[in-house]
Amino acid sequence: MLLLGLVYVVFVGVLFAAGASGVVILLAAGGLLAFQFFASDKLALSAMGAREVSPQEAPELHAMVERLCVQADIPKPRLAVVQTPMPNAFAMGRSQKHATVCATTGIMELLSPAELEGVMAHEITHIVNRDVMLMTLASFFASIASMIVQFGFFFGGGGGYGDSDDDGPSVMAIILVSAVVWVVSFFLMQALSRYREFAADRGAAVITGRPSALSSALMKISGTMQRVPQTDLRAHSELNAFYIVPANVKQSLFNLFATHPPMEQRIAALSRLEAQLQRGGATPALA
Repeated sequence: MLLLGLVYVVFVGVLFAAGASGVVILLAAGGLLAFQFFASDKLALSAMGAREVSPQEAPELHAMVERLCVQADIPKPRLAVVQTPMPNAFAMGRSQKHATVCATTGIMELLSPAELEGVMAHEITHIVNRDVMLMTLASFFASIASMIVQFGFFFGGGGGYGDSDDDGPSVMAIILVSAVVWVVSFFLMQALSRYREFAADRGAAVITGRPSALSSALMKISGTMQRVPQTDLRAHSELNAFYIVPANVKQSLFNLFATHPPMEQRIAALSRLEAQLQRGGATPALA
């Protein structure tokens, strides 16, 4: 987060140095941040085809999540279900009071109650740690940088930005810096995302007291994902950063591009927690 902050300070400084209006920068940044903060979760849930379910429609899932929320000491989130054979789950929401936990029909059919509890505890930990809000805040300047690059190239550099030839180099400098900011931010946000997944795994193990149940769930989900048709996986791949297991069979060639840690590393970390709990060691923190 410190590195992201330094990148964005440099970015804004270059915009000011290039003559960009402070009012324009503030309006663009504030508007985009407000949109991402208040509407991104609704858009994501809608894109997934998630449907909120009542306690009468999914009594066991509601009872499980309610019990986990009591243990985690947070308000119970809304629950939603997606009709898809892809086994997965994710959490959305800008705060603990405005959160939704979503599970697919595929994951509810695949996992045992103990394994599903581990997955739900993982998603609840994301809510406890305010990870969706954290990633939203981390990404909004990168979104602005991306927009500047796209609009800059769309309008052909300096041609549409100023009345004098002197504006061209300034605009191109903004486009170049924006591109660098976007690339650096991308790698930093991927690293932040991987760390948050480790933290959510650890939090789930603490809440349930059964790291092995989550390990088993992760292996089942990963193994089943390889049998899901590629067309179905591609349809859901845009929300990979939010899933407990990304919807792509082939892992990235380089860990720097991944939103999640390698599965073997997650399993190894959970195994160490299991051994620690069995030895009666101190209970690790949620995050």
